[in-house]
Amino acid sequence: MEYRNLGASGAVVSALCLGTMTFGHEADESTSHAILDDFVAAGGNFIDTADVYSAGTSEEIIGRWLAADPGRRDQLVIATKGRFPMGQGPNDLGISRRHLRTALDASLRRLGVDHIDLYQMHAWDPLTPIEETLRFLDDAVASGKIGYYGFSNFTGWQLTKAVYEAKAHGWAPPVTLQPQYSLLVRGIESEIVPAALDAGMGLLPWSPLGGGWLSGKYQRDTAPTGATRLGENPQRGMEAWEPRNAKTRTWEIIDAVREIADAHGVSSAQVALRWLADRPAVTSVILGARTQEQLADNLKADALQLEQEEVERLTKVSEPELDVYPYGEQALQQRSRKIEGGR
Repeated sequence: MEYRNLGASGAVVSALCLGTMTFGHEADESTSHAILDDFVAAGGNFIDTADVYSAGTSEEIIGRWLAADPGRRDQLVIATKGRFPMGQGPNDLGISRRHLRTALDASLRRLGVDHIDLYQMHAWDPLTPIEETLRFLDDAVASGKIGYYGFSNFTGWQLTKAVYEAKAHGWAPPVTLQPQYSLLVRGIESEIVPAALDAGMGLLPWSPLGGGWLSGKYQRDTAPTGATRLGENPQRGMEAWEPRNAKTRTWEIIDAVREIADAHGVSSAQVALRWLADRPAVTSVILGARTQEQLADNLKADALQLEQEEVERLTKVSEPELDVYPYGEQALQQRSRKIEGGR
């Protein structure tokens, strides 16, 4: 397993992270524990969850797995998130000091640990001044309740504002951002990736297979059926069947991934994960698995090496759809600058 620094911190994490949104919902407890065992056996040390995953059940499943072998806690980097409601009332929401204090304590109890290595704000909160959030997180770092903190689903300006507010006050800096990112979803490259690079923050992409689209399981113009996410719910959020199926770009990407996978004798999922793991600023790619078999296949992406021309082909065919200005070719040329002459 490849290991990388967690953003600009000194913590070291596996380049593939185990996401646990399926725990307690798509994977029962025994299956979830088997997935955790397999991940650690393969060299993985980075586990990501959130308080809202299965209404706290995901954290509880991980907590019972940790309790069964207390010695493994020290070998792992455990991340969770807070922001969304877990109960009732106007204060059971957001990233205020009031909500985060109770949310963090509840996550610690469910996980059965005395500290969380990476505590992430699950989304921006327009009602809470970011200074309030950052001061709480700095206090949590100082008290030892968390080791580091990061964000999820922040836009470029939100990320940059938080980074520089922390710096201006001398508070602990954020180390990671968890965004949606894949060959199918590359819009973050215009603002968010540059902001993360500027801040020295690591990206932890979620939905790296586009909700299963990049695994090769779906066929053009053939509505999915059976025990898959879209088979069970074709209208599933951002991954919904009809909008993506209607785009030529979707199938050009899937075809390119499949052809490269066939050339290597590997799965489409491994190719898509490998491409993403090698993108600028990416620290660790979050894998979600319903079964041990899915996890085993995805983990093989760690050993895959793509040829440069294959990387370039995937990058070109998945070129994000951005506004012509200020992101297009003309704008890039106008922003470029080289020192002419000299020695």
